[in-house]
Amino acid sequence: MLYNPYVKNQILKVPFAKRVKNNIKGLGTASQLVFETFVCIFKGQIDIKNTVIQMVEAGYRSFPIILLTSFFTGMVLALQVGSATANLFNEPVYIGMITGFALVMELGPVLTAVVITGRVGAAITAEIGTMKVTEQIDALYTLGTDPVRYLAVPRFIACILMLPLLTAVSNIVGVYGGLVVSNLSWSIPSTVYMGDILNVMTVRTFLHGFIKSFFFAGILVTVACHKGFQCSGGAEGVGKATTSSVMVSMILMLVADYFLSDLLVSLKIS
Repeated sequence: MLYNPYVKNQILKVPFAKRVKNNIKGLGTASQLVFETFVCIFKGQIDIKNTVIQMVEAGYRSFPIILLTSFFTGMVLALQVGSATANLFNEPVYIGMITGFALVMELGPVLTAVVITGRVGAAITAEIGTMKVTEQIDALYTLGTDPVRYLAVPRFIACILMLPLLTAVSNIVGVYGGLVVSNLSWSIPSTVYMGDILNVMTVRTFLHGFIKSFFFAGILVTVACHKGFQCSGGAEGVGKATTSSVMVSMILMLVADYFLSDLLVSLKIS
């Protein structure tokens, strides 16, 4: 058979075109899911019991891992800042200010969102995906129950409410983790450490990271629910959907983090 580069190029273009088509279709279905969810919320079609259960799962049961992660993040950050400033100025300075700003504006919201994505986002996709491949969602339609109202709405509300709260807790615990290291490793009094933070940081500094957490929560729960509802292919499909959900959520969060930071800085919310 003669080599025909035109035919080869056409074959190579087909998968890419199909991927683009699937991505556009996925964006449309995700947008539709978000629209239907907010319609249910504004109409007051909220399952209170299921929502509380999801809030406990997303919030209360996530506290231990958030506390552990943020505490040691603050400790590592204070240790590195102290080491860097000691090399530059022959003594550790500005540890409280740098640690506080880094945690409250960036590391707190981002790390909290990433941890919750791995724990809650993956669980949401796996639960809804399992229901989809076992035809339980079709059964809900048969019984006259809206799957979006029953499955998506409680999870949307739980994530939107709990992630900002977890972010605030993460900021506080991280700052105290830095306080421990600055006091034990660098012999900096706690009053000096906290003074560096309180004298420089304002409410706008806190709002910078707090506002981000709402957007991260929206990304997390939208991707997780969308991947679950679009799942197919049995147990293998559930695994692939869960992996894809975590990966896509983290990428979108990191991309959104830059644009949100740029917008908030331009609005002087920093």
